[in-house]
Amino acid sequence: MKPLVLITPDGLIGKRGPWVDILERAGFEVAYPSDPAFTRGHAGDEETIRVLHGACAVLAGGEFLTEAVINSLPDLRVIARVGVGYDRVDIPAATARRVAVTITPNSNHESVAEHAFALLFAVAKSVVENHNAVAAGRWPRKLTEPIRGKTFGVFGLGRIGRSAAVRAIGMRMRVIASETFPDREFAEKHGIELVDFDTLLAESDYLSIHCPLMPETKGLFDKGVFAKMKPGSVLVNTARGPIVNEGDLVEALQNGEIGGAGLDVFEEEPTPADNPLLQLKNVVLAPHVGGLDWLSLQDMAIESADSIIKLRDGVWPEGAVVNEELRESWKW
Repeated sequence: MKPLVLITPDGLIGKRGPWVDILERAGFEVAYPSDPAFTRGHAGDEETIRVLHGACAVLAGGEFLTEAVINSLPDLRVIARVGVGYDRVDIPAATARRVAVTITPNSNHESVAEHAFALLFAVAKSVVENHNAVAAGRWPRKLTEPIRGKTFGVFGLGRIGRSAAVRAIGMRMRVIASETFPDREFAEKHGIELVDFDTLLAESDYLSIHCPLMPETKGLFDKGVFAKMKPGSVLVNTARGPIVNEGDLVEALQNGEIGGAGLDVFEEEPTPADNPLLQLKNVVLAPHVGGLDWLSLQDMAIESADSIIKLRDGVWPEGAVVNEELRESWKW
């Protein structure tokens, strides 16, 4: 019997792409969940265990892989996240069970950076508001906000943050960044000013979040932070929703502490229909699609499949394994 790889992201279900070809050529059988919405994180532990039963590896999307799930899947050897976030995977449980968890660090950073600027432009240039007005027969000529010459703040100067930064430079923006472990050579090469968090808040006209969700970043952008942001500034979040306290953000937008927000991610996804953010005119929203243009999805699927094959063949996929401590002793 061929080892089974389950592919769960809804954008890949039933698609015949090169990621399927390379897995099948490597001797794997490929299967998909019967429910195309499985990967969106609605399934409980019992359903997740049922869907993943028998798989030695999974090209994972947004499903929750909890300790109970991981401990109930004795055949599972690799969780290959199609993306860079892994907050829905219990990493300590995976490590204890010697399940390698991989991400795709080389595939979607440009897509997310492009999406961050799509949101930034939509807010600054009142794209949605103007579209709705013209479609309704009105012809407003309200002045919009400029991009050139403004300060673009990057919170988290990893791959995505760096991709966003170079795009901002190309639009003649001043770029500042706050990063715990900065690539100083990159910053110097591109003229990016490395600043502390308070300076980032005070000087950014547009502040884009590109950090992972961790205990120290969960709820970081709260009432106190919004009070320190430059009046009229715009917040863009394409990282993870819980980094921002949505209740405090709504208040800051309503009272004019900040000028607007472009959000691709939310505390709860899908966001509830009664979320006050949906009623604000100075907010542009998207359904967590920043890393999902067709090219990045294809590249992420290929990178995930490649990680599975390398691990099966005893080759460690450099820079892709989250639980790196398994390197010396891990076996298929």
